[in-house]
Amino acid sequence: MLDCVMSAEERALREEVQAFVREDVDKQLLRDMDEDKVRYPRQFLERAAARGLLGLRFPKKYGGRGLPWTSEIIALEEVGILGTSLGCLYSLVSIVGEAINKFGSEYLKEKYLKPTIQGRLTTAEALTEPRGGSDFFGATTSARREGDYYILNGQKRFVVGSEGADYFMVYARTNPEGPPHKSISAFIVDRGPGVKVEYIYGLMGTRGGGTGRLVFENARVPAENLLGRENQGGEIFYQMMIPERMTSAAGAVGMGRAALEVAARYSTRRKAFGREIKNFQAVSFKVADSITRLDAARGLVYLAARSVDSGDPPGKTRRLVSEAKKVATENAWAVVNNAMQIMGGIGYTNIYPIEKMLRDVRLIMIWTGTNEIMDLIIQHEYYQELARGSRARDIEEDAPEAHRSEEKIYE
Repeated sequence: MLDCVMSAEERALREEVQAFVREDVDKQLLRDMDEDKVRYPRQFLERAAARGLLGLRFPKKYGGRGLPWTSEIIALEEVGILGTSLGCLYSLVSIVGEAINKFGSEYLKEKYLKPTIQGRLTTAEALTEPRGGSDFFGATTSARREGDYYILNGQKRFVVGSEGADYFMVYARTNPEGPPHKSISAFIVDRGPGVKVEYIYGLMGTRGGGTGRLVFENARVPAENLLGRENQGGEIFYQMMIPERMTSAAGAVGMGRAALEVAARYSTRRKAFGREIKNFQAVSFKVADSITRLDAARGLVYLAARSVDSGDPPGKTRRLVSEAKKVATENAWAVVNNAMQIMGGIGYTNIYPIEKMLRDVRLIMIWTGTNEIMDLIIQHEYYQELARGSRARDIEEDAPEAHRSEEKIYE
């Protein structure tokens, strides 16, 4: 984040996270994760917890710091330079924690949220289904109430942490006859009988997080593990899209920044035709484009964070959060591609980390809602705002012949 919008406390937080990323994350861990030698780096989360860096937004009584989103995005950007795998695992505390903190009972907060922030429990989110994709409300995983338990059956895929997490946040249909938006519930489900990791995916990038497919076969979930009210899953889902997309957006800025630094440093050392390549416009203009893209994305992420913190109307916040996710991830993709182009052939090898960044960053335009879904939300919320009217000047009436209503044919 830019210093001009940061308080002294936020600058101190940035230094804390930078120290964690610099001192507690071994380069061999990153290499082993990318080679799938490590399936779930639990120690990473334990070390972040030891520094008090997990769940920053949550109340102090549960182990958080009670910070706003404008502070959390600072931490997320710094962790983002490590790549999408560790960034995602770090973010899951914020994502699943959001649901427990806003919709969970005091019992669930004490049993799950507090130990997760302390690094004693790890979590994952089970949202996507094999036939679902972007059609969240088409979920077929079911939960049937039987006495003091819900009986859970179905499948979820692309679950980061399916191999390694202690518990999962799972959406399931609890009212087969009801309308889609009012028939789904959210649960906290412990790893155990009836919860099976069926398949671990071989991913192009974002490796080492144990991403797989979960199968629930008559899994018994205590009724007290219901988040919010039965059939309230739609409301929970919409709230969850804030941390889902804000963490993706801020992390993407960090990854783009890291790629640019590697390429720009290279450009000051590499010579061609007797000159450092940074002196060629073909290179320096890509650096300029990348800087501008990152600053634009960073500004939009900050604006979205302010919108959430200030309690803006839900529609406006949804639009800004969606814009932040779209712009930050697409700009990060462009910046990493610029970095590879600056470095040329050597950037395509594993001598430098750019090729890994390229593989990692491609995913973030897909997960937590594809960027096409972001477009859908952005235009929808804008048209809603337009329909409510504006207090600004009616510019349409400034045209010289604006009064010729007979010429304004709409059908």
